[in-house]
Amino acid sequence: MRLMSNTAVALTITLAAPAFAQDQTAPPPAITITGNVAIVSDYRMRGVSLSDTKPAIQGGITIAHKSGLYGGLWASNLAGWGTFGGPNLELDAIGGFKTGVGDGTLDVGLTWYNYPGGARLTDFVEFFGRYGGTIGPVSLTAGVYYAPPQLSLGNFANTPQSRGQRQDNIYVTGDATVGIPKTPFTLTAHIGNSTGNPGLGPNGRSVTPTGQYWDWSLGSDITYRNLTLNVSYIGTSITARNSAYLLPQFSRGQNGSGSIANGTVVVGLIASF
Repeated sequence: MRLMSNTAVALTITLAAPAFAQDQTAPPPAITITGNVAIVSDYRMRGVSLSDTKPAIQGGITIAHKSGLYGGLWASNLAGWGTFGGPNLELDAIGGFKTGVGDGTLDVGLTWYNYPGGARLTDFVEFFGRYGGTIGPVSLTAGVYYAPPQLSLGNFANTPQSRGQRQDNIYVTGDATVGIPKTPFTLTAHIGNSTGNPGLGPNGRSVTPTGQYWDWSLGSDITYRNLTLNVSYIGTSITARNSAYLLPQFSRGQNGSGSIANGTVVVGLIASF
């Protein structure tokens, strides 16, 4: 499940089972349900603000089967860039399969990015594959996210030649976490590279607005019971020069002043259940 600010935050809830005689334990349940609710100072999607650099409320729920199959929903309010009318809400549907491979875990699936009640030609589907494992105290994850050619990702210039155009998008990531022994702190790091349509699709949709860019983050989690406080610095390689043609939409307040891809500190409080 994609959590706030596109950082490498991973929240796992383990349900304790009562012990039986001779240290025997009950078998794990066939189905588990987990979820989280978060408030963040800025919703950053791959380094770009989708809440107009303002706070956002987010939450999700996942239902997983012991076979490795899982499905879930995740939602966030939106503002500024990436809003398409309606309730200004992003609602993602996620489905996938996790299994052990070698010394790590393989996770494959898809995400449907939906903007209910908004303008047409904004939703899109993206497939993903992630593989993660540990080396000593460090957890490492590599991921590839691919959105096949879709109308919502096509370059659009309000001309007959641009109508019906389809573009695809690829996003490659690397994430690392390391827990500090005997403390509630976990250090996190993320880097990603986006390649896709170098412009605006119908209704302003664009997953990679400048065609190609990097995003990164460095941060720390502080966990107490089911609460996690994350503080991260998030940045991108998008400069004012190579995003100038996206103005005024690609700016804070959509008035042409201040890029929504500038580096910033993002704070989030996540409650898991």
